[in-house]
Amino acid sequence: MRFIFNAIYAVIVSVWSLSVSAQSNWPGNKPIKLIIPFPPGGTTDIVGRLVSQELGKQLGTSVVIENRGGGGGSIGALEVARAAPDGYTLGMGTVSTMAVNPACNPKLAYDPIKDFAPISNLAHTANVIVVHPKVPAQDMKEFIALLKRNPGKYSFATSGTCGIAHMMGEQFKVSTGTYMLHIPYRGSGPALNDTLAGQVEVMLDNLPSSMPHIAAGKLRPLAVAWTKRLDTMPTVPTYSELGLKEMNDPAWYGLLAPAGTPREIIAKIQAAANKAVFDPAIAKRLREAGAEPVGNTPEQFADEIKKEREKMLALVKRQNIKFE
Repeated sequence: MRFIFNAIYAVIVSVWSLSVSAQSNWPGNKPIKLIIPFPPGGTTDIVGRLVSQELGKQLGTSVVIENRGGGGGSIGALEVARAAPDGYTLGMGTVSTMAVNPACNPKLAYDPIKDFAPISNLAHTANVIVVHPKVPAQDMKEFIALLKRNPGKYSFATSGTCGIAHMMGEQFKVSTGTYMLHIPYRGSGPALNDTLAGQVEVMLDNLPSSMPHIAAGKLRPLAVAWTKRLDTMPTVPTYSELGLKEMNDPAWYGLLAPAGTPREIIAKIQAAANKAVFDPAIAKRLREAGAEPVGNTPEQFADEIKKEREKMLALVKRQNIKFE
């Protein structure tokens, strides 16, 4: 009996030793997959791709991007949640995937608190409302008046039902007493394309994906969600200036791993990610795209997720918003 016990103990110690060794040698030469839960072209994609370049350098391996759009980001988020917790599959977490979707869809197949290990909030971005140049409104006052004269005539495009842009649109309608038709897409990239083409007149989005088109005069910004007017758009007021304070929250984009990922690996990724976002070249490109580097701790990011989820639960309940 003692021989059997010693043999079992030896196996346990051996397995534990191998596990510790694997964690200390992680990532080795094996590539890391970063799942972006939206199609290419949107803000999540822009931030993820920018940071992944330097993240791979910091970790000494390659970071391979995989876009998994659909379901307002829930399809990609679920793939991250179900991945092996070994550090080789990471995901981008957003307000949509970690707060809005769980609040809006009670049948969601993942739990934003239990199924993920937060790593770091990489960046904040301003939110923006833009219109196609054909819309006969030069500023927010004219736009609200236009909508009130024509309820239901204009449509707003978003990255998907129950995404953060959808919530912003619903809040906008409530705050301004107007009505627009919601047109959901599979990601902000396709929504942006149709807005640029004039097939949809209005879009609520995160600034980085819209910024180049604003600069080119292809979209007209009416307001931004930020703490102050942006240096890149000094004539565009914040929502707070317009008396719409409930819409003035910025968006965030963070790095997640599946729940159960060893703390040592989480710590390595967090340190590398924070170095990546504050690398001078990456930080400069993020700011040029309309994003502000953050780079915090797993605990701080976890608190942000919980607070945002609670806020969205209250909004969904108040507005009786349901996932369809």
